[in-house]
Amino acid sequence: MTGTGIAAIICLALTVINLASLAIALRRLGRRDPAAFGLEEAPVTVVRPVCGLETYSEETLGSGFRLAYPRYELIFCVARATDPIVPLVERLIAANRHVPARLIVGDERVSDNPKLNNCIRGWDEARHDWVILADSNVLMPPDYIQRLRAAWRPSTGLVCSTPVGTRPGSFWAEVECAFLNTLQARWQYVGEALGLGFAQGKSMLWYRPLLEAKGGIRALGAEIAEDAAATKLVRAMGRKVHLVASPFAQPLGPRRAAEVWSRQLRWARLRRVTFPLFFAPEIGTGAVIPMLAAFPAAGGGLAGVAAMLGTAAAWYGAEWRLAARNGWPRSWRWPLACLARDLLFIPIWLAAWVARDIVWRGNAMDIRAKPARLGADAPATVP
Repeated sequence: MTGTGIAAIICLALTVINLASLAIALRRLGRRDPAAFGLEEAPVTVVRPVCGLETYSEETLGSGFRLAYPRYELIFCVARATDPIVPLVERLIAANRHVPARLIVGDERVSDNPKLNNCIRGWDEARHDWVILADSNVLMPPDYIQRLRAAWRPSTGLVCSTPVGTRPGSFWAEVECAFLNTLQARWQYVGEALGLGFAQGKSMLWYRPLLEAKGGIRALGAEIAEDAAATKLVRAMGRKVHLVASPFAQPLGPRRAAEVWSRQLRWARLRRVTFPLFFAPEIGTGAVIPMLAAFPAAGGGLAGVAAMLGTAAAWYGAEWRLAARNGWPRSWRWPLACLARDLLFIPIWLAAWVARDIVWRGNAMDIRAKPARLGADAPATVP
């Protein structure tokens, strides 16, 4: 086979796979889950680890006090009493006495993951069997708990939601939206549709007796990323990770190129360490390789340039449709943001294979794989 033929096959194959994934995501996203039978009135604990002030901290943390759910409690966890987020949390608790809420100061070092360490005491002090672990930058709609619980099925071990970037305050924030929304969220929903659902740590709904039967929250320290450990633990149970019908928003505000690079590189390194066989083909999820292949496939010259532009239009036009269908941010710069994302991801993917550690909020974390530390089997009655 000639080089032109190989280039044509690469371009066509990657484009078909991409368009198929977008079609699956279009069909899956927004599909209403059936009401969770028998679960409507069960009380819920929401555990929110907090660390540092962010642009929308007051809004995202405050949204937890406005949930339209009859019985729930909020537990905020912070590692240090001197953290600048503490006065805000205390003010929100004082202003919303109608919602049972408290702040726990001090973490428990059970792993190399500071976020997980920060959640331990909140999990231990939760009063209810249904527990949600939710990041501080998740903007919770009033039906947040109902939507998570509606996705619970007899085969479920965990319900979660990937973050959807909203309110981009700069071009690089739009690039982050392109990463989060039409790339990462899309493929997470495709994975679930194919029976390969995996966890995302932004919002995770657990049935506490089920996790306790496998060692409890401390078992999530088996991996450097708690969502990777959760995925493997749930699969070891013979259960599945399910996603909410529509993911929850994470308002971004302004972003700088260095911030996007650092965050995406950190996540890529974690995926490479925890799921290397799934991470390896990620290099083909962007439009750059098929665009480059389209040029020789069309014979080069003006025809090759036209083929490259046509390939880009097919990829990014389909992503635009997915974003428009779900009300996700998009502007006239959307194609440029998607192209910047795909160009940026190539060096990110390459760098992820050689890294040994990452830095998260000032904490150095060793990302080398470690043996699993799952708890012994124990019976648990799960709805």
